[in-house]
Amino acid sequence: MINYSILPVKKLDIIEVINNLKNIGVVFYSKKENTIFVADEMVRLIRKLRKKEVADKFLRRTLRLLREPVINQIARKHNIDRNLSYLDKIEEIINEGVSFRGLLMNDIHKKDSNLTEKKRALNELCEKKLNIDNLKGSTLGEKIESLITYFDNVEKDENINISLDGFEKMLNELNESLPNLNKEIKSKFEIQDEFVLKADLLLDYNIKPRDILDLVPKEDFKKFILENGIKQRGDNILNTLEHYKDAENLYLENYEKVAYRNLNTLKENGISVKESELGIKFEELTKKIFIELGFNVDEELRKKLNTRKDLIDILLHLENGDVIIVECKTSKEKGYNKFSSVSRQLKSYKSVTEKNDIRVSKILLIAPEFSDDFITDCEMNTELNLSLITASALSKIFDAFKTSKYKQFPHVLFRDVLINEDRIIKALTK
Repeated sequence: MINYSILPVKKLDIIEVINNLKNIGVVFYSKKENTIFVADEMVRLIRKLRKKEVADKFLRRTLRLLREPVINQIARKHNIDRNLSYLDKIEEIINEGVSFRGLLMNDIHKKDSNLTEKKRALNELCEKKLNIDNLKGSTLGEKIESLITYFDNVEKDENINISLDGFEKMLNELNESLPNLNKEIKSKFEIQDEFVLKADLLLDYNIKPRDILDLVPKEDFKKFILENGIKQRGDNILNTLEHYKDAENLYLENYEKVAYRNLNTLKENGISVKESELGIKFEELTKKIFIELGFNVDEELRKKLNTRKDLIDILLHLENGDVIIVECKTSKEKGYNKFSSVSRQLKSYKSVTEKNDIRVSKILLIAPEFSDDFITDCEMNTELNLSLITASALSKIFDAFKTSKYKQFPHVLFRDVLINEDRIIKALTK
């Protein structure tokens, strides 16, 4: 301060500061959008250089689980005004740059606590309040490092454990119940936009549903829960996340994982399902997608055509009376490669349908992926008029359709042997 009272700070234009940061690789800058972009990896590196072990949002989450006497104890140790409100004291602790490691090693414990008592207090904080089971490590230091690693992994994980639609609905209802929350989120996360309670915007800043709920004061939370019919017994945050989970949309967002029968990833993403149910679930989700694409999914006709031997998965009834047969296949293996067996199955479906004087205009086979041999065999087949779609491609087409001008998907676009989603998406966005 003495130095700068004599030699004033050299002032730079904003664009000069941006260029300096850009030149040393800290930020990217788009002149066209007048926007600065900072990579997640750079955020973590800068945090490390500032000696911050975890993101402020995780420090805030932990501090808000502590009783006020403990917060006062931390405030006293770091010369923070104890006459401030509970929440303001927490913000001051964060602004002071108090070490997360030091906080858990010493600051939250009573002065005369022994090592066993400190470990017990940390275990209780993690298991009962942060809902983290089986914290690794035998020593206090190892347990703290495990918690830091846990938060680091949560930050890197792109899954939000509720559907995007569920997140959007939660934000809309929070805004209705708590009109001051927008200002609070804007301030705490230092976002320039005027209205910030938008799922896409928040996720661009790696701000997830739990991070928003962490900022809602207890009294406001009670009001919000009562107004929106959320379960009151138990943990308010977990109950709220469960309330907005929106299982159907969460499944649709994990459509490709269901196709691959990737049970572990589904569980990590908040979906609890038995492996034996994945085939049926894939059919149901595919049916849902085709309904949303504007097709007439004719269950009555499908049941009428089905026999003990021939069980068509999905039947799309077109306006001219023709039908499209849709077959769904899940597979853990890379590259679906069972053309001979599936072609016999599809020929049988086609025969049954045509015996009932119904023309089959197209057959669609949906699987996680297809081997080169399977695609070649399909190209050589002249009887089925068969097109192949990967689960990933169908999901991308569905997303593009939702923002297109079409009310019904133009099925003539299903004309390739292996459906090229990029071509279809381009056609939908014209």
